Amino acid sequence: MFNDLIYTIHKEEHSDESLKKLLTAHPEIKFVSVVGIDLSGNDTDAKIPMRIFLDDINGFLKGAIQTDGSSVAFPGIATLNNAKVDMVPDTEVNWFVDYNFENFDEELGKPVGTLRIPCFLIHEEKAIDSRHILKSSISNIEENLMNFYRKYPELLDVYGIGIDDIEDIVATAATELEFWVKTPEEKAHVEELSTSQVLKEQYWTRTKGVVRTALEEALMLMDKYGLEAEMGHKEVGGVKATLGEDGNLTHIMEQLEIDWKYADALQAADNELFARILVKETFRRHGLDVSFLAKPVDGVAGSGEHTHLSIALKLKNGKRINLFAPTSKHFLSIYGYGSLMGVLKNYEIINPFVTATNDSFRRLKPGFEAPICIVTSIGHSVDIPSRNRTILVGVIRDIGSPLAYRFELRSPNPHTNTYLALATLFMACNDGITYAITKGKTEDDLLAELSKEAGVKADYLEQDRAYRSEHDVFEDYIEEERIRLFGKAPATVYENLVALDNYPEKLEVLKQGAVFTDRLIQSYRTAVERRWITEITGRIIPHYADEIRSYKMLHDSTKALDVDVTRWQKVNELRLYLMKDSYSIKSLFTRIRESVENHDHKTVSALQIEMDAKMAELRDLYGEYKRNLLDI
Repeated sequence: MFNDLIYTIHKEEHSDESLKKLLTAHPEIKFVSVVGIDLSGNDTDAKIPMRIFLDDINGFLKGAIQTDGSSVAFPGIATLNNAKVDMVPDTEVNWFVDYNFENFDEELGKPVGTLRIPCFLIHEEKAIDSRHILKSSISNIEENLMNFYRKYPELLDVYGIGIDDIEDIVATAATELEFWVKTPEEKAHVEELSTSQVLKEQYWTRTKGVVRTALEEALMLMDKYGLEAEMGHKEVGGVKATLGEDGNLTHIMEQLEIDWKYADALQAADNELFARILVKETFRRHGLDVSFLAKPVDGVAGSGEHTHLSIALKLKNGKRINLFAPTSKHFLSIYGYGSLMGVLKNYEIINPFVTATNDSFRRLKPGFEAPICIVTSIGHSVDIPSRNRTILVGVIRDIGSPLAYRFELRSPNPHTNTYLALATLFMACNDGITYAITKGKTEDDLLAELSKEAGVKADYLEQDRAYRSEHDVFEDYIEEERIRLFGKAPATVYENLVALDNYPEKLEVLKQGAVFTDRLIQSYRTAVERRWITEITGRIIPHYADEIRSYKMLHDSTKALDVDVTRWQKVNELRLYLMKDSYSIKSLFTRIRESVENHDHKTVSALQIEMDAKMAELRDLYGEYKRNLLDI
């Protein structure tokens, strides 16, 4: 099935002549789709017949395709009365061919393919899309570093090179995918899943049956596309499947992870987007549903998408120098320390671009290895790398391989807009590097500042905060200590977004070089707020209402014990408080809806926190009530 197909058209093959020759030789590639990424992370898709593309390749590549702004998320920019958005293909990255293995051309004996061409979205002659924002952030850090090398050529002495030896400055990145896979319509049994998780019955155990087949096929396809798969395995969540009468496994519910090789940052983000499509379609062909939700099941481990980044010098002789790697016996270089400090100091305005949905906040809770504190761990000693899984930013060090030095941001999830998340991270790195270089800081200076205790004044980091801990952040600190040392984490989308108002000086970091503009930031914020509100009123409250209606009185009043009656009374009182109005009292759900109608987002946020807490309490109460009944 996989042989004799073209999976990737590399950036070196994007000339008119090369494309015409290649695509003419592969008539199974019947369509072209231009892929732009809006501010919400949605990718555009269309089916344009290949003959149209082949008739005028040059015209197509110069932006002959347009889309309606109402079909993409750019509120306040691409409005109904000014909706034209031009789609300009990006010829500097690889293009993928997306094959439909359920639609074969019988004459050719091959599946029908669609060439997906990443593009930039242009409105009124200005790029407004997520891909372009990431590209601009990379250009910004490259330009700033080169300016520093011209001004301070001695910075390169430690590498034994001069500025003329540098061909390029490369920002690299890598992501990974965690996801849940299940039999369609299978319902989660939370207690069984939670017990299996605590016992670690699934973590890295052997995959079986159709899950194994789909996982192996996905890894093989990733290699075909040049993504260079590195590992696929079970994650912590899941339960044992059931063997059906036909010998096949049923009632499948497992959590998996797939990793692949790093790439230049923009290409890495494109790779991650296509990997999600590939994984979902591959498992679907085998009759399995895939969920990329951050927290598909409450009370059970969620799915993260740890994001790795580093910065390197590419020399004209082909050599690469990882700027994060130390040149002496230290944890990091000045660039590494500066970048790490930049991310930690500015994370309040990074977080709105990383954690932007109700679902993502359900994952960020203590006890599930999901980070909630702005803190890093770099290791107890230079000789022993840290693998502290309770912190926000991990420092990945391989003493024997300088190119492997990188940061791992642990807060993203599979629905994080990777383009914008990386863009904010590189902008923050640039801010920290600028501080380190312009203030003449040494590695010792930066390590001391990074390791300072709360209350100690510093030149860059905030006085009242601590930023490094080698402890278990969840076990070794009580909640009050965590908040005092590392700051209070936002609990809702609204609380996260107001950081854009509360930290104007930090927001300026994103605006350097006009990478982010006020207009783009406001458009992004509006899109996130709309989704937040729409999900609460259109999905969360109706879902909770159905759940509440399912909690019915199960005991026989003539046989029940007092404890059963009392427990049911507590359950029912909470049911009424959440969703039942009377002439004198409005339910919590009604108060949320009214706050939405009044555009009182602060109150909506506070009531959402209360609603989620009350629902968790209700589940516990009903479980306690139900467990005591003999006859149900």
